[in-house]
Amino acid sequence: MKKGIHLLLLALLTVTLALPLSALADDAPTPTPDPSGASIGTAADIVGMSAGAPTKEDLATLAEKEPLAAKVADAVGHNRISINFVWTLVCGFLVMFMQAGFALAETGFTRAKNAGHTMAMNFMVYGIGMLGYWICGFALQMGGVGGVASLGGAQVLANEVSINIGGNDFGIFGATGFFLSGVSYDAVVFTLFLFQMVFMDTTATIPTGTMAERWTFKSFVVYAFFISMFVYPLYANWVWGGGWLSTLGKYFALGHGTVDFAGSSVVHMTGGVAALAGGLILGPRLGKYKPDGTPNALPGHHIPMAVTGCFILAFGWFGFNAGSSLAGTDLRIGVVAANTMLASAAGAFSAMLYMWTFYGKPDISMIANGFLAGLVAITAPCAFVNSVSAVIIGAIAGMLLCASVFFVERTLKIDDPVGAISVHGVNGAFGLLSVGLFADGTYGDALNGVDGTVKGLFYGDGGQLMAQLIGICTNFVFVFLVMYVFFKVLNLITPLRVKPEYELEGLDQHEVAVTAYPEFVLQKTHR
Repeated sequence: MKKGIHLLLLALLTVTLALPLSALADDAPTPTPDPSGASIGTAADIVGMSAGAPTKEDLATLAEKEPLAAKVADAVGHNRISINFVWTLVCGFLVMFMQAGFALAETGFTRAKNAGHTMAMNFMVYGIGMLGYWICGFALQMGGVGGVASLGGAQVLANEVSINIGGNDFGIFGATGFFLSGVSYDAVVFTLFLFQMVFMDTTATIPTGTMAERWTFKSFVVYAFFISMFVYPLYANWVWGGGWLSTLGKYFALGHGTVDFAGSSVVHMTGGVAALAGGLILGPRLGKYKPDGTPNALPGHHIPMAVTGCFILAFGWFGFNAGSSLAGTDLRIGVVAANTMLASAAGAFSAMLYMWTFYGKPDISMIANGFLAGLVAITAPCAFVNSVSAVIIGAIAGMLLCASVFFVERTLKIDDPVGAISVHGVNGAFGLLSVGLFADGTYGDALNGVDGTVKGLFYGDGGQLMAQLIGICTNFVFVFLVMYVFFKVLNLITPLRVKPEYELEGLDQHEVAVTAYPEFVLQKTHR
């Protein structure tokens, strides 16, 4: 009962803190929201649409001489934005389906006696994370983004809380959009919320794999609110919401600032670093390590399930990466999708060769994780590289995955049942680094307010590499410190770890009142 009161007080405190910020946002003058979307998309949205598109001057002349043609131009602009809306929403639906992939992969890679518990975490992180993000996460992340041109609006998200240093404003967090209420009741904002929410949820679910088979469900619930409301939104704001990492190019001539097209660092590295902190505090599963510190294998119970989950993730990843254009009318999406697919194949292939060469067998579990590692690594650079670079990035990611898994298990002595720290954390960092190395200068003109396209070190811009390194270091320091302290404090309030006897018997009945495989519980014999 007391623990329930603690959770209720935490929720009330969160709402209390959010309301003054919401009031602050409402004090600032903002454009009028459009909940219906009827006025979104005009002739102005076809300027620069293609090489032969009308200019502003053309449209002004047209309005004077051909009023009917001007109205047609408005309809064309509305249709263009409508296409982008549909593209963004459909891609968001694909990313949402990735949650099923995570559930299958994590459950398959863990033991049968905890299958129900692992599934329950993957299921509820979606609902809890969404509510937390709705309360304040979205506002903190995107509340100061200042508009989304490809969707024709979101100018109501115009309040970024900043720190002025040397005459430059460095954004820290947004302050519009709490509870999706007030001026944020807008068709563009709601579309943006849905798309950004499913990205956040990917981050939130990553630590459930690392901490599986010994994590109490009540502490998991508190964690899901915390990461969706505060940790993910803050770093995401710095990169995607107009925050300080995105302005490193504008203020310090470091390329285009920290560039992460679809979330190698924002989504995957954040989740992987949070998993590192949680796994470190939680400790290994019982029986994982011998007295001399050497690891024992605790095989997953259903590899076909895990591999199926990885294929579902790869399918959803097309929405993840190509969808981050927020524009079905941006034809670079074909390059993005092809690069994504090639990197995943290269990751699986290089992981297969690594295991075959050094351990004598092509381990399918490592191949599947190498497949995901290639996807994670290409997520940041997918829009900025050619196909050869995509294959190189994926191949490196697969080998990096294998080396990292054994380093985490044998050297760091962190028990990660699904390899999430290596797949998402290590390769998330590598993906961000890859932009600074392989970006070829064919895309990204004016990104983050910097003229010209995005180029990496191999194409002449060392400043971009420096911006990427700053982003990597910031992510690790911020996320690890905050999550380490959070887990430590939470453990004092409500234990992170289940009782040893529960862990031995399995968590299904003890934690979520279900047995995934009732025919195979420990208490039954072959009779």
